[in-house]
Amino acid sequence: MRRRDFVAGALGALACLSGCGTEPGRPTPRFFFVAGGAAWEPVAETLAGLLDPADLAQDGTRLTVTGLPALSAAEMNRVGERGTPLARLIGDVEVLVVPRKSRFRDFDAFAAHLVASPAETALAGRKQGESDHLLFGLVARGLGADARVLDYAGYPTCADAAEALLAGKAGVAAGPLGQWRERIGEGRLRVLAVSSAERIDGLDAPTLLESGARVDFSDWSAVLGPNDMGEREKARAVDLLDEVVRSERWLKACRVKGWRPIPLLGDDFGVWLGSETARTRTVLAELGLLDTTCGRGCVGGH
Repeated sequence: MRRRDFVAGALGALACLSGCGTEPGRPTPRFFFVAGGAAWEPVAETLAGLLDPADLAQDGTRLTVTGLPALSAAEMNRVGERGTPLARLIGDVEVLVVPRKSRFRDFDAFAAHLVASPAETALAGRKQGESDHLLFGLVARGLGADARVLDYAGYPTCADAAEALLAGKAGVAAGPLGQWRERIGEGRLRVLAVSSAERIDGLDAPTLLESGARVDFSDWSAVLGPNDMGEREKARAVDLLDEVVRSERWLKACRVKGWRPIPLLGDDFGVWLGSETARTRTVLAELGLLDTTCGRGCVGGH
């Protein structure tokens, strides 16, 4: 699959999913992958490389690789048509980190300060409304802190957030574990907690679930079909994706690239995505990023 076949722009990719179906009567549905943004290009390319070439065609049904940041952007921009859920693929574990000499000796110390003085706790991560910001919103919600007044600064990349954290511009930062491992390994940062349901080997840090925040969270990626996808096309796509995510080649690619497989397919993924969308919408509203005063023009469930 050539790189020019991949499209950028998470919100635009979600919006364009409608009307991209396969013509009726095609004997065997065929597909092609696009990435809903630069972050998902490696995933889309890997998937395309693992499918049988006979199942791929540039005039086939568009399958979009996208994820949580796109869902959040769609909620904030009230995009009504999201696409047909096919498969959840991978999820990045996130971490809450502080400088080595931070006054927050552990997560409990941070949690106590966040509850008592949420507006005085400088937080950092990637762009507002994206995964890191959502995680802080979920933590505040789980602890009973006022998410509306969180002092959150969004940065273009984790590297920028790390620079701000180490420069004292923020007290706590969040982001994918893979992008913080080097600084953690160097001893420049400490991990207060991890967002996964289970502890991570090699990290002396509790989960948010066991720390009282009641949060199980990952920055996930998934595959969506077009809105008008037929049942036959959907079933074929789910079957093919099921074969891929069970394959040793996919699992090996995940190990090499540092991806955490969290497969969920078809209707099961659709149900999960519904609950994840509702959770995201609630947290965005609590963070003050969602207009909850809808009129007649509201779409997307608002």
